[in-house]
Amino acid sequence: MIKKISISVLLVALLVFMTTGCEDYLDVNQNIDAPAQVEGYLYLAGIEQQYQGLYWDIRAAAPLTQMMGTIYYTSFAGNYYSLSSDAGGEIWRMVYWNQGMNLENMINQSIEAENWTLAGIGLAIKAFSWDQMTKYHGELVLKDAFIPGLLSHRYDYQDTVYTAVRNWAYKAIEYLEMPDNTDYGTKLTDNDYIYKGNRDKWIKFAYGVIVRNLASLTNKSDFNTEYAQELITAAGKSFVSSDDDAALTVGGGSGSAAQSAYNNFWGVWRGNLAYKSSTTDYSYWQHEYAVQVFTGTVPRYDETTGNKMQVSGNTYYPYELAEKQIICDTIVTVPGHYDPRVAVKLASTDDPTYDNMDVPYSIKKRKYYGGSFTSRTGSVGTAPYIYGRSAYGDVTIDGKGRWIYRDDAPYILMTCAELKFCLAEAYWKMGMKPEALEAFKAGVAEDLSFTGKYIYPGSKGQALGGDKITKATFTSLASEYLDGPYVNDLTLADFSLSHIMMQKWIALYPWGALEAWVDMRKYHYDIKYSGDYPTSGNGWDLSTIDNKWDTDATKVYKGLYLQPADVANRRVAYNVNNGGSPCYRIRPRYNSEYMWNKPSLETLKPISGMAPNYQCSIPWFAYPGDMPMN
Repeated sequence: MIKKISISVLLVALLVFMTTGCEDYLDVNQNIDAPAQVEGYLYLAGIEQQYQGLYWDIRAAAPLTQMMGTIYYTSFAGNYYSLSSDAGGEIWRMVYWNQGMNLENMINQSIEAENWTLAGIGLAIKAFSWDQMTKYHGELVLKDAFIPGLLSHRYDYQDTVYTAVRNWAYKAIEYLEMPDNTDYGTKLTDNDYIYKGNRDKWIKFAYGVIVRNLASLTNKSDFNTEYAQELITAAGKSFVSSDDDAALTVGGGSGSAAQSAYNNFWGVWRGNLAYKSSTTDYSYWQHEYAVQVFTGTVPRYDETTGNKMQVSGNTYYPYELAEKQIICDTIVTVPGHYDPRVAVKLASTDDPTYDNMDVPYSIKKRKYYGGSFTSRTGSVGTAPYIYGRSAYGDVTIDGKGRWIYRDDAPYILMTCAELKFCLAEAYWKMGMKPEALEAFKAGVAEDLSFTGKYIYPGSKGQALGGDKITKATFTSLASEYLDGPYVNDLTLADFSLSHIMMQKWIALYPWGALEAWVDMRKYHYDIKYSGDYPTSGNGWDLSTIDNKWDTDATKVYKGLYLQPADVANRRVAYNVNNGGSPCYRIRPRYNSEYMWNKPSLETLKPISGMAPNYQCSIPWFAYPGDMPMN
């Protein structure tokens, strides 16, 4: 909110200046550099480009979901961070400031001018952004937002924000379906970097926001009666295939770009995923949990000691594997047991000169290693950098990168695969297992399509970056996997909620870490507890999280254990301020709320926003019933 206060001060100063006899000298209504009103379409490109901010905050969410480890945002990897920092606060800034009044002006001016297409696009964007923000932060300033002159802002609770999100999405659909007599010419195609002004796709997008919003409520006690059918209906009107995926075009250009920010945040040239200076190591890598899930190597644990069951004679993976793998297994000699998405989404240092990128057997035999929460060294080796090197990202050897870790890759906002898994989960909750299985299969198929779409193959015999698999080879292996035992041949008897949610986690890797964190929180990280939700003494104590064992049929994310779980390679307590609890929300942006809006934060319940454990306050969407107020 600090930015709004600053603007108010500037406007007051300007008014004082203008009323001291200088009206003729400074007339902003005639100033071509500061016009009284900007045409609505001119806001659009800048508003959309602010979605880079989602990737900024994935730096916090990816470690929280065990998608990535980090040496940079280590406090988030440990589920705690200081309130005196803006780290993890980019979405807050994006919604309230970067999009902020620009988006409000675009919507309001478009409605007044009866530019219904532009108004609908604006409201769809608003619904998407606020949905992301409330899931990430919890309570928000909604009713007091964008009111001129306010120097403090009251918070609204999440159930109110959720209703507003869906209302905006439905109003967007209403406007987009209205006849629009506006001659936009190229105004939309040139400024809409997501759908080029395609109204049908924006309608599907708005329905997708509704699906996403409602999917976070599947663990609430009234989901079946209050939300399930609405989700199913919206899903039927949303994305049909991966061709509908929402992705924001990025200019790229690598070193020749006019500004480095024209490149994707994850591209080689930006250096955010892998960069080393003489003083700082900004690095992210694949977490060992991701490697275990993607490769079908989730280990078996001795439930009496919490240690992994060791085996001899296997230097690559020296542990006994859990009998029940969810995504794939290690039988690479039989078609359908290998998931080729691992060759694209994760990194391997094998085949450094790309000689075998079209040889299926060689691709299947590659070795993958993951790091821990804050170290590249995991329990079975050292994670490579995201571009598939053992050395740091370097434009001279990694070119412009690979897959969506590429200078000119788009920012992924929402996919058909994700929505199909949301639908599958809703069907599952309603006891409609055959329908859930069909939606599940469609979700996997669409994620395979999505994954293959952005493959950027390297060149044989050269170590100049790119993916270590050709599109044709990936497509062939994807077809085998789809027809194998983990997807199309999966029987209804073996089908489980774990299949839905873990495949969704794979589909969201890593661009959708924000949504994956929603799912993990609504299932309370698979913490063992009795009652409505875990609490101190009933799920954790000051030093240890009591995670469910993988053999527990109710455990959703097989192989997932939090940092303080009493299992091998965990057993590290959270910061004392957490009181033993994992993180359930990100605090509002420090330089906004903690500088200027403390009294409003103080009043929040059940945990005050000023409390040292506010990040552990469970959001409304994760409670089975109403949010307690004490």
